[in-house]
Amino acid sequence: MAAYILFETEEWDSSWREAYGPPTRALLEKYGGKVIAASRKGERIEGEAKVPTVIILIEFPDTEAAKAWHTDPDYQPLIELRLTGSKAETLLFEGV
Repeated sequence: MAAYILFETEEWDSSWREAYGPPTRALLEKYGGKVIAASRKGERIEGEAKVPTVIILIEFPDTEAAKAWHTDPDYQPLIELRLTGSKAETLLFEGV
């Protein structure tokens, strides 16, 4: 069953993105992940939480692949890099 990771990100400095993008895309490919949606134009239509500055939805073949991607030792320094200019609420969930 497909699984999804949703990043609700608050970004204050985008200088990390250039170094983060290519190796992160390579790791996504390694685990069968693909970006389904990425936007800087979210709009809250229900609820009161602040709208993230960036929203990214990634699809994986299953939860095991999603977790393996996120815990891959090669991804850990990329997470640290991302945290230099952003913070995220990161959710993992299964599809239907």
